[in-house]
Amino acid sequence: MSPGGSFLTTDGRKYLVADLLQTKNGYTDLFFRTRRREPMSVAAEIQWSLLPPLSMVMPHVAVAGVLEPAYAVAGDSFDYALNGDVLHLAVVHAMGHGLDAATMATVAIGAYRHARRISIELSEIYLFMDRAVAEQFDPDHFVTAQVMRLDTATGRLQWVNAGHPAPMLIRAHRVVRRLDSPTTLPVGFGGAQPQVSAVALEPGDRVLCFTDGLIEEHKSGQEQFGEEQLIDWVNQLEQADHGTVARDLSHTLKRARGEVTSDDATLVLVEWRG
Repeated sequence: MSPGGSFLTTDGRKYLVADLLQTKNGYTDLFFRTRRREPMSVAAEIQWSLLPPLSMVMPHVAVAGVLEPAYAVAGDSFDYALNGDVLHLAVVHAMGHGLDAATMATVAIGAYRHARRISIELSEIYLFMDRAVAEQFDPDHFVTAQVMRLDTATGRLQWVNAGHPAPMLIRAHRVVRRLDSPTTLPVGFGGAQPQVSAVALEPGDRVLCFTDGLIEEHKSGQEQFGEEQLIDWVNQLEQADHGTVARDLSHTLKRARGEVTSDDATLVLVEWRG
């Protein structure tokens, strides 16, 4: 029993409150209304309803994700699931803005979840997503995607890149390399079965996935933000825990861009703890 007379520790009470909030979120709008500081677009409403929890911490793996701008995001989304020892992750960016982009992202994420849940290989997941988008939208519509699978028991990371910027491998708090790989066509363009790339992670390694909006943003008349600046900021912020790094990185990049965000920008940080 704690000094205050409760059988729960401070941490236990925190977890209980968090669990109650999560449960009540399913049948009330009260918490959504309280958290919001400005009106949200319909497209953003759709996208946020798709998202898994923005942070997950488990003994062998941790995930943290951020979407900007929070109240108008449309084409960006991500999804993950930890099934046994395997972490599944997808980051997508649907072309355009507004409801059309949100609808495409919804179809892509829905197809990804279905394919993931029937336990098919990464290359087949891509083909499944590709068909789903192609069947629902015009031929000039597409979704770029990064689809990953991490064996949390061994640290073996596999991925398929469908038109996304290459993820970054962070080791000992520094970006050590880009995870370059053969790319296939964006989802919806009818690409061939893609090549699956793989790398062996070391305990403590982090992998940063991001959409092109993060590096292509620029102030009016100036150069794009670019990957070199992104790497510099990652190296400066990489001392904290994964969730803090993701949030601080997003806020820092937004300030560096002069608080201007003309396109969706998403980052997802995965840490393998070994």
